[in-house]
Amino acid sequence: MKILKDLTELVNADVISSDTAEKIKAYYIQKESKSQNKLFVVFGVLGSLLIGLGIMLIIAHNWDELPVFIKTVLAFIPLVTGQLLCAFTLFKKKDSVAWKEATAVFLFIAVGACISLISQIYNIPGDINSYTLTWMLLCLPLVYIMDSSIVSLFYIVGISYYNTSTNYWGYHENNNYWYWLLLLAIVPHYYILIKKNVENNFLSFHHWMIAISLIISLGSIAKSNEEIMVLSYMSLFGLFYNIGNHSYFENKKTINNSYLLSGALGIFIMLIGLSFNWFWKYLLKETFVFLPVISSPEFISFIVISILATVILYFSIIKKSIHSIHPYAIIYILFIVLFIIGNYIPYIQILINILLLTLGTYTVWDGTRKNHLGILNFGLLIISSLVIARFFDTNISFVIRGMMFVLVGIGFLVTNLWMLKKRKAHEKN
Repeated sequence: MKILKDLTELVNADVISSDTAEKIKAYYIQKESKSQNKLFVVFGVLGSLLIGLGIMLIIAHNWDELPVFIKTVLAFIPLVTGQLLCAFTLFKKKDSVAWKEATAVFLFIAVGACISLISQIYNIPGDINSYTLTWMLLCLPLVYIMDSSIVSLFYIVGISYYNTSTNYWGYHENNNYWYWLLLLAIVPHYYILIKKNVENNFLSFHHWMIAISLIISLGSIAKSNEEIMVLSYMSLFGLFYNIGNHSYFENKKTINNSYLLSGALGIFIMLIGLSFNWFWKYLLKETFVFLPVISSPEFISFIVISILATVILYFSIIKKSIHSIHPYAIIYILFIVLFIIGNYIPYIQILINILLLTLGTYTVWDGTRKNHLGILNFGLLIISSLVIARFFDTNISFVIRGMMFVLVGIGFLVTNLWMLKKRKAHEKN
């Protein structure tokens, strides 16, 4: 590294002391070593995936010509090999993250392949849902035995697929709630990653994967009161946003704060969709019966999520102050009121439009105050999206619509140029 070569020159010129030079050298050597370790983990996992898939393809080439006994042996060879490799890692390479992740991934694939092959060889009845559930349950201990975050991520993907397949595409009369128990099973590993308080890709991917999985899976509990899921989702996004505002994420990169980003985007997208009249017209025609509604899974999920969001919001207010709470954090509470009003009063979408416009204006002001182009442009995106939504929703003349687009475009250019000019002036000072 060039900086290491310059250290001797800096010491000779009395710019830094020899002790400082040694500390700088040790820091950069350690940093380079960490980078190499990350690459080793990535290539190790990719290598395991390719080897596992390659073995499956080689076996598949002559599969039909093999006798049943040979097929059975071949089905178990990758599984036994994976177990031996994991055992070797635990006893000889237990401090190597690359070895643990690579061998765990290989065994994860081997388990899935073995289940599939044995089912095919002996014509064991079953479907993709039971296959996925069995695979995930068998591989769950791998996450904790091998301390494998990659297998944990594969597991989250697997249970998310299982949930969508059984509840969205399966058309079961009764909801399948296995997903929620399976998700709880991975929480201890996720908690351990958070407690380590080390900013790494494993933790960042878990933040995103869990947030996405919950967003996809929440709708699977809908049964007979689908309208209430609008409240559940709004509360979920409020919960995400309040989690993202926790002090734990304060010094983290914004891209790694999946809860803050998904919460803000979710609230924005839902409000844009609900700014149209179609949902509220449908809601006015619905008749809710009290007892069936409050005992429905949709209502229970709404109550549970809302309580969690409110508890986190309460502690945020205590720890910081009520003035530091962003409007996004309380949108779900305002929306509950709007939803109740929408059951009795038409044209409630007008209030949604006013709420969106206020939110966009506040976000622009907040971005200007914090000198943050990302926040500023997000506010402008909210306003421009509202204008585009009304372009398709009203009988406004094309001239006025065109003028609205021009004004929003000018707003984008002027505010961004002003912000950049403000930054340059600040840098000169």
